[in-house]
Amino acid sequence: MLHLPGGQTPLWNHMDSVEPAGLQPGKRASGCPQKGLFQPSDSSELVQECLQQFKVTRTQLQQIQASLLDSMEQALTGEASPAPGVRMLPTYVGSTPHGNEQGNFVVLELGASGASLRVLWVTLTGIKGQRVEPKSQEFVIPQEVVLGTGQQLFDFAAHCLFEFLGAHSVGNQGLQLGFSFSFPCHQTGLDRVRWRGNRDSGWRGNAAPMKAFGSVTQLFCPQSTLISWTKGFRCSGVEGQDVVQLLRDAIQRQGAYSIDVVAVVNDTVGTMMGCEPGVGSCEVGLVIDTGTNVCYMEEARHVAMLDEDRGRTCISVEWGSFNDDGALGPVLTTFDHALDHASLNPGAQRFEKMIGGLYLGELVRLVLAHLAQHRVLFGGYTSPALLSQGSILLEHVAEMEDPTTGAARVHTILQELGLSPEASDAELVQRVCAAVCSRAAQLCAAALAAILSRLQRSREQQILQVTVATGGQVLERHPRFRGILQETVKLLASECNVSFIPSVDGGGRGVAMVTAVAARLAAHRRLLEETLAPFRLSHEQLATVQTQMREAMAKGLRREASSLRMLPTYVRATPDGSERGDFLALDLGGTNFRVLLVRVAEGGVQIVNQVYSIPECVAQGSGQQLFDHIVDCIVDFQQKQGLRGQSLPLGFTFSFPCKQLGLDQGILLNWTKGFNASGCEGQDVVYLLREAIKRRQAVELNVVAIVNDTVGTMMSCGYEDPRCEMGLIVGTGTNACYMEELQNVAGVAGDSGHMCINMEWGAFGDDGSLGMLSTCFDVRVDQASINPGKQRASRPSAFRLGTSSRPSFSLRLKATAWPCDRSEPSWRIWGCP
Repeated sequence: MLHLPGGQTPLWNHMDSVEPAGLQPGKRASGCPQKGLFQPSDSSELVQECLQQFKVTRTQLQQIQASLLDSMEQALTGEASPAPGVRMLPTYVGSTPHGNEQGNFVVLELGASGASLRVLWVTLTGIKGQRVEPKSQEFVIPQEVVLGTGQQLFDFAAHCLFEFLGAHSVGNQGLQLGFSFSFPCHQTGLDRVRWRGNRDSGWRGNAAPMKAFGSVTQLFCPQSTLISWTKGFRCSGVEGQDVVQLLRDAIQRQGAYSIDVVAVVNDTVGTMMGCEPGVGSCEVGLVIDTGTNVCYMEEARHVAMLDEDRGRTCISVEWGSFNDDGALGPVLTTFDHALDHASLNPGAQRFEKMIGGLYLGELVRLVLAHLAQHRVLFGGYTSPALLSQGSILLEHVAEMEDPTTGAARVHTILQELGLSPEASDAELVQRVCAAVCSRAAQLCAAALAAILSRLQRSREQQILQVTVATGGQVLERHPRFRGILQETVKLLASECNVSFIPSVDGGGRGVAMVTAVAARLAAHRRLLEETLAPFRLSHEQLATVQTQMREAMAKGLRREASSLRMLPTYVRATPDGSERGDFLALDLGGTNFRVLLVRVAEGGVQIVNQVYSIPECVAQGSGQQLFDHIVDCIVDFQQKQGLRGQSLPLGFTFSFPCKQLGLDQGILLNWTKGFNASGCEGQDVVYLLREAIKRRQAVELNVVAIVNDTVGTMMSCGYEDPRCEMGLIVGTGTNACYMEELQNVAGVAGDSGHMCINMEWGAFGDDGSLGMLSTCFDVRVDQASINPGKQRASRPSAFRLGTSSRPSFSLRLKATAWPCDRSEPSWRIWGCP
């Protein structure tokens, strides 16, 4: 029996010998058991018949190309399928390398080359830096580990990782690791933030950098859930689990190094990303090793799973599972069926079993054993080794097919199998190897042509220019495989100009590049999270704000010292829907000023409005300038609407803190929202407006009411829904009003009925009660404002969001309805009887 390097037996050797029907030792068979074929009369016909099974026509290759492309597009659109032909898994790699990646990284490769793993130390120096050759070491995974428990596998991986680091005297300061895990996985991102409560983080093992904020812990880490084992692995307790966390746990159990697993990819992504900068548009990564797979850059808008409409994302096709009976059925041989039946996963990965390096040697062995048993080879003699799975490996096939030394190697390898080959046997063995491997290359080319067709279609290019990065032992060791692959691709995808570039360092460099990108993203996100953490308020903090606001409201209603003024608006009821007439409305409270004509009739409400700007020099000039500007805007609006000479009731929405003495009297307490016109604070703004009207002469305006925007909002909604008793504004500033029981409002006569209260909550916390919520950014915004120390609660409003990027905190106030549409302001109350 042959052994792998390091004395390890092949994966096949743990199984009993299973041969195709009719291939048992000592029994004569007239030919390959395939329906519809005549019984051969001599050995040459038997050879031809067996080899003919591995012939693939151009039509069959095109059928495979079309079927795979159809499966890809179905998977991209998210169409449900109980057994998808290909999985099309997002890898969350958004671009190919730019060449400026730098740093030292540890790479752990598992699953790329069968029952082995590789550890690398990769130094990236960018385009301009001098290239540094990576350090690497390969470890053979014992068979009992390959078929053991998941903990055994990951403990073995961690042990190899630490052995490598110890042998190369690597320091223990912030090692960043990229994990190349070449099995089908559902991935959630290169880096991800997870949240857990501080009391029980839910994390074991050596985690990525964490930082606690409030009642949560942030963890930046990748996550990749194994869908199913392939390539001969069958470790228990891993499928459906996060393999990154399993690796973290194993690293923690070893305990010697502090290692941060910052990225997880498969070998195809590493191959594509490792393509040297400057070789062209490298957007495909092809690996043919123990198994086979491909990745490519897809338009993100076509990936239903991502819900993105910009950019591109790398997709792992997972084409080893492609299993369309209509396309693959005609090219499957009796030997393929025998191999599948004897494998660890019968019925799965059928396409991979026709191409992958783990299986090519086994297919060759099955054919040779069949021919020997039918007295075509080796004088009709077999051997226990020839009849044992896994006795012929990929390296043997490549050596026997080598055009220069193949004949000599055939004799040596067959003798190691316990056979005594004749001179004529060597040529026939080489023909068998060529047939099996040529078919594999052609099938791979058909699948790759489907990828290229997809790229050409999505890019809408007549001639696709693309570079394919290649990797894997089949391409590296087999003398003719690459040539057959390229020629067949040219035949099937004639409108694509394809360059094939071998990967650097077997994809390890590419994994390091992805790790560098992920580490940078994690650092950026970590900084972002640390910056934004003070803006996140816990339930307890919100409950405290709620309690403080209730207390401040009660004090304000009693006319006690409070940061909430709780100003009566003298609006005592919401509309009942019977209001009729034509009205003018003014809306002042932000950087713009609106004039509106509102017509209320039986059939509904019609509104015409125009927006006028308030120049900064006017907003911060004199009060006379401001109100003269307002009247000029009103006159301009009247002329445009044909209202000259008419005296309509006019309502003034004045959204600044005012102490109202009646429905048409409002004393400005102080300016906010960037206004600072002189001579207005402490004055009746309705009087100032009327005086400006007098100065204009020949203008008749009947000012009947003044309200702020929250009242207008509540009343406009109340016209449609009488249950609405609260108005909320979050705009240039923020404020709220609501209907209060009149008996609770001090300083206003009467004990029955209701009164709309203007809370002026923008000043809430000016007494220091919200100091525990203030961030350094709030302090800077406040200090740069025209009214430092005032209106602190309004700082999160839209006027300041562009500066502090802080969302409004949630104030849990009970209301019967939310305001609907601010386009219909406070005119509603002017029609009240």
